[in-house]
Amino acid sequence: QVQLVESGGGLVQAGGSLRLSCVASGRTFSSYAMGWFRQAPGKEREFVAAITKSGGSTIYADSVKGRFTIARDNVKNMVYLQMNSLKPEDTAVYYCAAQRIIVGITRSVAQYNFWGQGTQVTVSS
Repeated sequence: QVQLVESGGGLVQAGGSLRLSCVASGRTFSSYAMGWFRQAPGKEREFVAAITKSGGSTIYADSVKGRFTIARDNVKNMVYLQMNSLKPEDTAVYYCAAQRIIVGITRSVAQYNFWGQGTQVTVSS
């Protein structure tokens, strides 16, 4: 079991930046691939970014590639999402998620085992 708590959301103007953080409980954080997802009102939850257990590989949604960066610190049990050049369409609740996996990472919501409560990001135009 792992518990996840996100922070760092807020209101920012278009073109601005935010850094989301997610802290995980437990001593097995490095056993999980980690992902960030988001959900806008009336829309399904969608993949944003993910990182392997070691942090050696990352994948991104096309909509955020080049603007967002995912990173993790396995000593501090933290995963981060640096968001630059924010756009109004990035407005959503952002969720941190953990996936038990032997190797690799996935974009599928259904394959993540644990979720945080979410943090709101609002980008004004």
